[in-house]
Amino acid sequence: MKRATCSVLLLILFVAGCQTITPEERRAIDGRTCSSYGFKRGTDAFSRCLLDLELDRRATNRAQFDDMRFNSPPLIIYGGRHYRW
Repeated sequence: MKRATCSVLLLILFVAGCQTITPEERRAIDGRTCSSYGFKRGTDAFSRCLLDLELDRRATNRAQFDDMRFNSPPLIIYGGRHYRW
């Protein structure tokens, strides 16, 4: 019984961790971040803050993708077996 309860709790935590943030939620979070920096909504500085946050996020995603793509050895499949170069 205790094992089943632990399994269910782990499954719930796993599923909860897989949720994605909608663009609207991301925008609201970014807006709160820029407001916390002292920028006022509707100003050019606030818009620039939102843009900078988005550009930083995209640069981070590109860097992570490039890191995975260029730093992992190629996978070679030969005769039904997998080999790392």
